[in-house]
Amino acid sequence: MKRLEGKTAIITGGGQGIGFGVAKAFADEGADLVITGRTLSKLERAKEAIEKEYGTKVEPITADGGDEEQVKKAVAFAIEKFGKLDALVNNAQNSASGVMLVDHTKEDFDKAIMSGLYGTFFFMKHAYPYLKETKGAVVNFATGAGLFGKLGQSSYAAAKEGIRGMSRVAAREWGPDGIRVNIVCPLAMTEGLEQWKTAYPALYEATIKDIPLGRFGDPQKDIGRVCVFLASDEASYISGETIALQGGSALRP
Repeated sequence: MKRLEGKTAIITGGGQGIGFGVAKAFADEGADLVITGRTLSKLERAKEAIEKEYGTKVEPITADGGDEEQVKKAVAFAIEKFGKLDALVNNAQNSASGVMLVDHTKEDFDKAIMSGLYGTFFFMKHAYPYLKETKGAVVNFATGAGLFGKLGQSSYAAAKEGIRGMSRVAAREWGPDGIRVNIVCPLAMTEGLEQWKTAYPALYEATIKDIPLGRFGDPQKDIGRVCVFLASDEASYISGETIALQGGSALRP
């Protein structure tokens, strides 16, 4: 039996990048999925690819994480389609990466806080009653930019460190309900990272030098599989942890 067979998960930002890799890892282990994002065409392409390769059911719905009403509709959509919710992976995030702190505008800062911190908060809040029913799991995404202080990542790091703090509190508050909340700090090679590498080569070189294995992780094989484990019954004893994935190596700061 596959690790997530019979389970249903919401994966935010599941139409591209790390989120798409995580979605494929969940589908490979038998999970049915609701994937969210802001662009329906990307979500529909992801649905087609995942269903064709893995045979699980994927339902896409557009939702901006910073808009609470859209989040409520997305969670209700998941329950309507599958009748329950076993896991929530909060991956979606937008930010002004590469912009130094003194050059940030309020709009830049708001972009990171609304899409990341508020998006995670809204999805957790509205998923809670259904996760309580299944004694489910939440996997939230933070970042090494916050753990280690990466240049040009101030608003991104601020949003992600907010997510880490909120997640640790939720792990304690929701533990009596049987809900586990953990944090993954991924570093993976995606199309977006390729663009960042081209735009900010010096920052890229500084980042790769700090990685013990000298490589970025794979969205599905490295990041996705860790998320699968944390959402599975095998991790029923783990909550409130931060797992930093730097080039395939796992740290617990």
